[in-house]
Amino acid sequence: MTDIRPDIRQIEADIYERLSHVIDPELGRSVTELGMIAAIDAHPASEGGYDVDIRVELTVEGCPLSQTITNQINGAVASYPGAALTPHIEVSSMSRDKLADLVAGLKAERRQNPFSKPGVKTRIFAIASGKGGVGKSSVTANLAATFAALGYDTAAIDADIYGFSLPGLFGVTTQPTNLDGMLMPVTAWGVKLISIGMFAGADRAILWRGPRLQRSLEQFLSDIWWGTPDVLLLDLAPGTGDMAISVAQALPNAELVVVTTPQPSASDVAVRSGLVALQVPMRVRGVVENMSWYEHKGERLEIFGAGGGARVSEQLTAALGHDVPLMAQLPLEPEFRETGESGRPAVLNADGTLRDDAMGQAFRSLAERLMA
Repeated sequence: MTDIRPDIRQIEADIYERLSHVIDPELGRSVTELGMIAAIDAHPASEGGYDVDIRVELTVEGCPLSQTITNQINGAVASYPGAALTPHIEVSSMSRDKLADLVAGLKAERRQNPFSKPGVKTRIFAIASGKGGVGKSSVTANLAATFAALGYDTAAIDADIYGFSLPGLFGVTTQPTNLDGMLMPVTAWGVKLISIGMFAGADRAILWRGPRLQRSLEQFLSDIWWGTPDVLLLDLAPGTGDMAISVAQALPNAELVVVTTPQPSASDVAVRSGLVALQVPMRVRGVVENMSWYEHKGERLEIFGAGGGARVSEQLTAALGHDVPLMAQLPLEPEFRETGESGRPAVLNADGTLRDDAMGQAFRSLAERLMA
């Protein structure tokens, strides 16, 4: 009888190598690197080919992404050439000690704000406005969703502690997963999110002063496992308060994007949010004019006036000594607001793809200009 054990050992080794390309969606590492593949056992099947038993240990019991991971493992095994493999996957959770060792290793690897390290490749855009009500959070949410739809690994921090709104705009009602003391951001519409609005008691009025605000940002940056996103967006509070200064100190490589509406009462104040760059190490990248017009029966109605974005661009260019372009003019669309309030970034279709209309094209162009 022919000895088949060497073939089986080779099959098991090949499957393990294939599983090294299966990425845990939350931690952004392969399931083999994270120690999630506890065992692989191949053996001949009675009807020919091989049965393969794979024991998977998830980091969290009842992980909501377990089906996603299982599907990826099935796909990796199915790609094995030259032998009929039937996978049988047993899913359990890591022991307390194994999970503690994993988290300790991840924390030791990071040790600090991961976005301030030399050589970091994450592009960071802080979305600011001079006053509230100009659609800054809506622009942040839809820009983040656009980046994700274009294939970028995207993260967003709701740094507007007093007026957080990103959870609602993304339809998030769950809390971050606590991985043995390390929090995982909530993923919605392809974007990794964190907001004070995701935690218990967040419906109450928040009366924090400067030091606690700064500490909240430090925790969002350091105590959350972000992986290595391509893009990080921060939705800042209106004005030039403590959080804007904290962002500049913690993320000196951040680029500021100023949102305004066309009327002078908004654009004049918006200039001040950009002038903060004269006092802190932050570059102003550009200006976005929101609610530029309303289209009615083929006619563009400038309900809030005209020229606000251009005025902010010109004044900041003159004051800062470098080009601060008007990067986008976004129309006013009631449907856009209604869809956003339903919990889906309105720039996306229901299947998560980017809308192929004027609004979708405007956000695509904005994203591409920012990444250029």
